[in-house]
Amino acid sequence: MKLLSTLLAALLMAGAAQAQTQTYTVLCVKTPCGLLKVNETAGRVEVDFSYRNNGRGPDQKETLEFAPDGAWLGYRAEGVSTYGARIDERFERKADGKVVWRSPVDSGERAGAGRELVYLPVQASPAWVARLAQSLLASKAPRMEALPVGRLSIERVQKLGLPGQPFEIGLYAITGLDLEPSYLWLREDNRALFAQVYPGWGGTLPQGFEAELDRLSDAQKAAQLTHLQRLAKELPQPLPGLTVIEGVRWFDAQAAQLRGPSDVYLQDGRIAFIARPGSLTNAAPAQRISGKGRTLLPGFVDMHSHLTPGDLLLNLAAGVTAVRDVGNNNADLAELRGRIERGDVLGPRIAANGFIEGKSPFSSQADFVPDKLPDALAAIDWYAAHGYRQLKLYNSIRPEWVKPMVAHARSLGLRTGGHVPAFMTAREAVEAGYDELHHINQVTLNFLVSKTDDTRTLLRFNLVGDKAAELKLNDRRTQDFIALLKKRGTVVDPTMTAFEGQYTQRQGQPNPSYAMVAANLPAVVQRGFLSAEVDLDDAKAKRWGASWKVMTDLLRRMHAAGIPLVSGTDATAGFALQRELELYVQAGIPAAQALKIATWNGAKYSDRLAEIGSIERGKRADLLLVDGDPVADIRAIRRVALVIQGANNETRALSPSALYQSMGILPFVPAAEVAK
Repeated sequence: MKLLSTLLAALLMAGAAQAQTQTYTVLCVKTPCGLLKVNETAGRVEVDFSYRNNGRGPDQKETLEFAPDGAWLGYRAEGVSTYGARIDERFERKADGKVVWRSPVDSGERAGAGRELVYLPVQASPAWVARLAQSLLASKAPRMEALPVGRLSIERVQKLGLPGQPFEIGLYAITGLDLEPSYLWLREDNRALFAQVYPGWGGTLPQGFEAELDRLSDAQKAAQLTHLQRLAKELPQPLPGLTVIEGVRWFDAQAAQLRGPSDVYLQDGRIAFIARPGSLTNAAPAQRISGKGRTLLPGFVDMHSHLTPGDLLLNLAAGVTAVRDVGNNNADLAELRGRIERGDVLGPRIAANGFIEGKSPFSSQADFVPDKLPDALAAIDWYAAHGYRQLKLYNSIRPEWVKPMVAHARSLGLRTGGHVPAFMTAREAVEAGYDELHHINQVTLNFLVSKTDDTRTLLRFNLVGDKAAELKLNDRRTQDFIALLKKRGTVVDPTMTAFEGQYTQRQGQPNPSYAMVAANLPAVVQRGFLSAEVDLDDAKAKRWGASWKVMTDLLRRMHAAGIPLVSGTDATAGFALQRELELYVQAGIPAAQALKIATWNGAKYSDRLAEIGSIERGKRADLLLVDGDPVADIRAIRRVALVIQGANNETRALSPSALYQSMGILPFVPAAEVAK
């Protein structure tokens, strides 16, 4: 009996010695906001992943199982996603070699599956990404098959030493998970996860190594920059001297009307002249572009962006030549803006809002998260000194701060807008001086919230879905609110695309915002668009769908009343702007007015109307040429044949098809030919 006890104790000690537990800190910007716990034994990895930022975040548990040769035997995930959707996913390799899988968006099986394949969850933790990387590095094939879809590859970008540590870490780029490489840091001695970093936004690092975030972010940004710099040399076509777009219809953004056909001349990065076709007989242009059957538009302005390097080419391919960034890491955005302006990388023109959040358990972490009003006013001083023209206030700003913050900003020449702070209505924010309201749900909440409703949580989405369908928009309260917006000249940035899927998509069905482009996207991305942010059963889908119709009707009523609208997205770059305008038209806004919102209004309300926003002599040659007539059919804006940018006294043409192909996206239309 004593011998048996001794053997049992030895076995338990051996098992304990084999088990490895690692705890990681999730950093939102630089503030701890969650944990990743990884417990690994022979053939089994157990993961607990949770964080909170901006009142939301996932709670996810994973179990991964592997054979001694590294083959994937099983995967199990449970929990809730960032917006509350159920996570319930599993993959299993049977004894006969058949593999089966089930997720909220799909299910399937395959007989005789090879042992060199990996399972791709709908939503995974950094620990899963690390095991994926280990499998890819161990594979003898250059690319590895993923189930249900995809083919993945990996390469090491660089190695770094850590002060005082006996091991090095490597930065690895995985291709095939998204439209750009996905980066991960692994230990070089055992290939274990070291960190997953999102420059400017935060990351997941081992406890005790949180101070390495900046160094890893800088190294990762340098890797991304190298990739973008190469494309900036390969993709543009210079248009030296004089270029003419011949016989083209063009959109007069101020009047919201089509003009022409005309010959539009471009030189030194600007619009030089607009003439009757063939009337300038001695112009002698160096390049000619046919405008037959096409429409020339001013470059679109996305007024609600949180720009990342991965967004740059997506924006340009859709004709989004300018953005307003309404919340980012200030230093990173300034650096990116400078590189674009110097021509070091390709991207849209950037105007930035100054982001300020109040300190609370629900804060969105940012450069300025004050806990006292004097600190909030000091943040406004910083933004004014650095040339910002507008502020974005966020959910945890104290309601009593709004009026003094707006007054201080106005005394310095800054406008103020953003989210409606918790325990405040949109009407109260406008009466306190807000110049702009963001998001259709924030506007709709004006009629739904009580003084005790904490909209720093998911309530700001759920209350609208549950209750907006009951609103009667013909009542006096709605009319008075719209009249107040009109009287104050309050701008509304509705970001309809950011909410369409949330209020209308069922799990496993295509996201309606991207259904029309999904077939051209990589298979992995297509599958990702089948995952809904919220679980909608039949009753909830009916109720939330009705609430969505109320929101679109509110949008139509605001436009009809003369409320200034701007076209922001807060969603997938490029494609979301195209969908945003389609949703305006579906709501009842004429297509010509939707185009004006995306061009003239965007330039006007980001203080750039002197340079962009319309096709006028002397303005920047930021233009897009589309096949068809978007005034007659707004869907024509998806058929972008050529994008033109005026930069540094030079004119350059960009082929959307080449831009898309560089991201693994199939082109939508052939590029317009530039004839010498």
